[in-house]
Amino acid sequence: MVKAIIIDDEKKSRNTLVGLLERYCPNVIILGEAEGVQTGKAFIKSAKPDMIFLDIQMQDGSGFRLLESFDKVDFEIIFTTAFDQYAIKAIKYSALDYLLKPIVPDELIDAVRKVEDKKIIKKANINQNIDVLLDNIKNKDAASKKIILTTAEKIHVIHVTDIIRCESDNYYTNFFFRDGTKLLISKTLKENERLLKDHNFIRPHKSHLINVSYIKGFIKNDGGYILMDDNSKVPVSRRRKELIIETINSL
Repeated sequence: MVKAIIIDDEKKSRNTLVGLLERYCPNVIILGEAEGVQTGKAFIKSAKPDMIFLDIQMQDGSGFRLLESFDKVDFEIIFTTAFDQYAIKAIKYSALDYLLKPIVPDELIDAVRKVEDKKIIKKANINQNIDVLLDNIKNKDAASKKIILTTAEKIHVIHVTDIIRCESDNYYTNFFFRDGTKLLISKTLKENERLLKDHNFIRPHKSHLINVSYIKGFIKNDGGYILMDDNSKVPVSRRRKELIIETINSL
């Protein structure tokens, strides 16, 4: 069983979530509700939940402010929010979970299952994830953005600008960094493309995603390929060749 608190300043939203949890997530015990940052913080300290459902924008402050007020977080977090592109991007980079309002039952079930899996198998270093989230929310400079990459052994905090390229390995992705190291991540290249496309990354080939900042040049031999700063050769698909050459010429 997972003990949960709902923190949201809209009573209607809280009632809707309670109803969905009772219907679709019987393993979640709802300890109670709070309507803001201050009441939410006090309730968390007294009730000690396994998980909180946390709204981002509330009348007395943001959900991020609530998290910032804790020296150490020992509960999982599922954010609940209306569409907020900047906040959602920051949440994705920190590898935390979120639900868009109105909440879809299947997405709620999936988010709760992830929390249950963490509790059963190995609790993630939630404080590290939150630190990345809060850093990215405060710092809007794209060059300073961080991303959480999780392997079987460790949670890695990576500066986006340190990533040279990504290469598909079936349902996994190899990340290659400027210090010569690499990591194998259990996410598809398409998932990582969605995460990195707004940060100077392009996909010249179905199996490759590259950081434009590390392009050395375009070699026309052998059908054409991109030469990267680490001397790797990245193929270019025929249908993307013109776009890639335009991108390189604009550098």
